[in-house]
Amino acid sequence: MLIYKICPAAQWRDAEAAGSFAGAPVDLADGFIHFSSAEQVAETAAKHFAGQSDLVLVAVEAAPLGDALKWEESRGGALFPHLYAPLDTGAALWVKPLPLGPDGAHIFPDL
Repeated sequence: MLIYKICPAAQWRDAEAAGSFAGAPVDLADGFIHFSSAEQVAETAAKHFAGQSDLVLVAVEAAPLGDALKWEESRGGALFPHLYAPLDTGAALWVKPLPLGPDGAHIFPDL
């Protein structure tokens, strides 16, 4: 199963240079890296990244993250994937741009 992280492209480039992604400011404040499932990620973009351009969508296979990945109740009682460890950027299966469409909503690749 793939899980997804939305973040500013520059932040991901910095993480790639370092080899590890510790998280965005909200992740660092919460003590874990926020991810979303394929079913959740568009709502996450709309709720937390509305109008933001120059974002990337990072796809990661959940199983290899092991016990550091916890599915915890969040928005609307749904279970969201939270990673309680830095993410090795080599774990990214792909990283794709998440552009804004003419209506201001993000345009997602096929998930």
